[in-house]
Amino acid sequence: MPDPNPNPDGDRVVLGTPEIAACPQPVYERMRAQCPVARDAFGGFPILSRHDDVLWALRHPEIFSSEMEMQMALGTARPMIPQQIDPPRQTDFRRILDPQFSRRRMQAIEPNVRQHAGELIDAFIDAGSCEFNSAFAIPLPCTAFLHLMGLPPEELELFLELKDGIIRPHLKSSDLEEMQTIRKQTGERIYAYFENLIERRRTKPCDDMTSYLVGAELDGRPLTNEEILDVCFLLLLAGLDTVTATLGCSVAYLAENPEQRRRLIEDPSLIPAAVEELLRWETPVTGVPRIVKREVTLHGVKLEAGQLVMLLLGASNTDDAEFREARKVDFDRERNRHLAFGGGPHRCLGSHLARLELRVALEELHRRIPDYRIEPGKTPRFSPGIREVQYLPLTWDTA
Repeated sequence: MPDPNPNPDGDRVVLGTPEIAACPQPVYERMRAQCPVARDAFGGFPILSRHDDVLWALRHPEIFSSEMEMQMALGTARPMIPQQIDPPRQTDFRRILDPQFSRRRMQAIEPNVRQHAGELIDAFIDAGSCEFNSAFAIPLPCTAFLHLMGLPPEELELFLELKDGIIRPHLKSSDLEEMQTIRKQTGERIYAYFENLIERRRTKPCDDMTSYLVGAELDGRPLTNEEILDVCFLLLLAGLDTVTATLGCSVAYLAENPEQRRRLIEDPSLIPAAVEELLRWETPVTGVPRIVKREVTLHGVKLEAGQLVMLLLGASNTDDAEFREARKVDFDRERNRHLAFGGGPHRCLGSHLARLELRVALEELHRRIPDYRIEPGKTPRFSPGIREVQYLPLTWDTA
């Protein structure tokens, strides 16, 4: 467990280390108690950590704006849609996109997701061990996403490389300028790939998300090529990272807490609630950035217009002021108003898909391999930012 007070220099906090990513809850607790408007130790920007503050900010985009393409350079030439635009324009795009990710539409793909989960488990169950991230947590949700988008599953490695080039350039360089260069070059490759795909779908449409976007209309006009590109850029990043991260974090917790895992084995009907509780406790998307649109004061701290602010979802999800016994992982929790999917108008577009994939994954895994554990002598490796278990060695007894 990391030092719960990793940086005692006033209200400055360190969050972006693998050690803290492995167990961030003590740091969250300190922030909420001592400095609900803290400062990032490196960037100096404010961080909100209490549930009520974070939820209020998420619900007021007129004060805490998502339009931050210049401040959050992610290799994009324009804002990603709909994540980096605000209502009312953002609401118009959500009307186009929400039906494609509805609960009913996601339920229709459940048989394919379940079949794929079984095939993945078939490939490693007899070995008695696997590296869970590469064997299951990456291919299961990523393949489902590629199918929805109409992208070839045999090119998964390319798409993962592009995704990491934007989200995790630190895997290739520790130099900040070089990381931005990696992002810029990767962004150009993403645009080029989807430009070609859009052109092909205009000529020969298919039953996929890309074809849907090509045929969609906004205010009585077709979407422009740039608008389609900006949607696809966002979907690629979100669709290939967050469910993988959530699944890995959830299974790492269950591997280290066999009494909790046993409850799911004995009563699989608990799995949907367990998905919600593990989203709350683990919260892989630890925070979301916003730009202050007009001056506001919170807890005596003035936030000025134009300032970058981080809304720390992970800290808000372990706040005793909102959650009874917040430090207890409780699969029987009745009121679980967690913010793992965000909140307000920018609430996660793919939440129904994520819940489906996580539920099916836990159902199939515990049906086939109920008594897994972390391989003795090995330590899972977590990444900061979006908390992903990049190395999760599991082992189990075979017949």
